[in-house]
Amino acid sequence: MARKRSRRVVLVASRFNQAVTSELEAGARRVLERAGLSSKQISTVWVPGAFELPVAAAAAIASKRPDAVVALGCLIKGQTPQYAAIGHAVAEGLTQVAVTTRVPVTFGVIVADTFAQARNRAGGRSGHRGEEAAQAAVEMMAQVATL
Repeated sequence: MARKRSRRVVLVASRFNQAVTSELEAGARRVLERAGLSSKQISTVWVPGAFELPVAAAAAIASKRPDAVVALGCLIKGQTPQYAAIGHAVAEGLTQVAVTTRVPVTFGVIVADTFAQARNRAGGRSGHRGEEAAQAAVEMMAQVATL
């Protein structure tokens, strides 16, 4: 009988708005460690911005062969609606990576109107998107293992 390898998770995180994304990354790690993964089973790949998350997720899957990828980013409305277009593109790109690779890729990307809203969704009164995305990864790893 073959020995089952230990689970691995890659966090792909945006450096843009790092005051928020560093908290998302820390929260995701906390959830994964509470779920039984060691720090050696969790790696983080930092990318310039949210737009780069899909290609980083695909590359991480190809090279590191994780059981799940947690994408973490923060887009905040500026003077133009560009943040919404980027948010949509990132969501579609991450979905495409998950479907084509059959590796769970969870969405811990905050799309907010203000910095205060983003902070509230990164451990404030509105929850913690990093923790939620990591919990979804834990659940999806278990689900995929039964299929």
